[in-house]
Amino acid sequence: MEQNYDVIVVGGGIVGLATAYKLTQQLPNLKLLVLEKEKEVAMHQTSHNSGVIHSGLYYKPGSYKAINCVKGRRELVQFAKDYKIAHDICGKIVVATDESELPHMQKVYNNGIANGVEGVELITTAQIKEIEPHCTGIAGIRVACTGIIDYGDVAKMYATLVNSGNSGSKVLTSQKVIGFEKSSNGTTVITEKDNFFAKYIITTSGLQADRITKKEGTKTDSAIVGFRGDYYDLTQKGLSKVKHLIYPVPNPKFPFLGVHFTRMIKGGVECGPNAVFVFDREGYSRTAFSLKDTAEAFGYKGTWKFFAKHWRFGLDEYRGAFSKPYFLKRLRKLIPDLQMDDIVEARCGIRAMALGPDGEMLDDFKIEKSGNALHVINSPSPAATASLAYGGEIARMATEHFNLK
Repeated sequence: MEQNYDVIVVGGGIVGLATAYKLTQQLPNLKLLVLEKEKEVAMHQTSHNSGVIHSGLYYKPGSYKAINCVKGRRELVQFAKDYKIAHDICGKIVVATDESELPHMQKVYNNGIANGVEGVELITTAQIKEIEPHCTGIAGIRVACTGIIDYGDVAKMYATLVNSGNSGSKVLTSQKVIGFEKSSNGTTVITEKDNFFAKYIITTSGLQADRITKKEGTKTDSAIVGFRGDYYDLTQKGLSKVKHLIYPVPNPKFPFLGVHFTRMIKGGVECGPNAVFVFDREGYSRTAFSLKDTAEAFGYKGTWKFFAKHWRFGLDEYRGAFSKPYFLKRLRKLIPDLQMDDIVEARCGIRAMALGPDGEMLDDFKIEKSGNALHVINSPSPAATASLAYGGEIARMATEHFNLK
């Protein structure tokens, strides 16, 4: 039987669940439904990232990402305290290993100050050694407010809170959306199992964002291209060489932060990730392949323009994906005494990157509005850190666009 709701959110990742949570908090009488295709919420980008609570250090002052990362981080930390979600504000260091990196390191520091990031300071070679005895660098930045958390746990708490309201709002899993049927008073969302009707639709579909947007009937000139990040874990022997979080100075030409060392909230230390183009948007292995995903990616002109601009970077990243010695060489820039038996091949994650037709990566949040639908096309890192801020912004946009009361 068709079930009726005020709003349906398609996509049960951390941004969709944060949006649902914020809407149900702001409008307690709203009857809302979240539809997630997997058997559990947050099974893709949310649960495959490094779990870092980002400070807001890297982003252009005044940008949507900068404002919402700082705001969202503070709100997230308080949320974790309120709901007893394990987290640790352990701090991190960003380390320059070459003179050529110093100008951009200074820019990153200046951005942090301009963005109001607390506890940011420039540090010397000696101070780097005090914080991380095995790390070698010529200068660095210490960021005291960076932390670690499990974003899968955060997303599940958002879902629990949506389900616990009195308005009949709920989160349903194993409900893959396969179509939309519009009528004069709303939209029927068709899944593989059921039909659900709502006056208004919000899609937060991550790796499938462009497809779901088009399926609903809204045009977008952007396309999602997946980038896989491969990780190594420190072995028991290597664990003593990392105490906190250690990052390189990022390459200013790319939205990736470079291979780094991350303490995990549930134990262990991860090394990585690299960033390589994927041939399967949801294939979590180095050799995963989907004919559909590959054909769509190569059928989009923006992909070819992106490759033309960045092929050298791409080849270098692929070397790290299939060569442990080469990956180790990159890690040794930060920890020179790291050995082959200090690291072991581990998991990977996939990041949804929205590309424009000109081959440029969309660096900030992007939303398309059309009729009774609102589509989150791009919610790049720090989307997990900023999920409550992003969710609040999407909820505000939806309230205004749909005139929700």
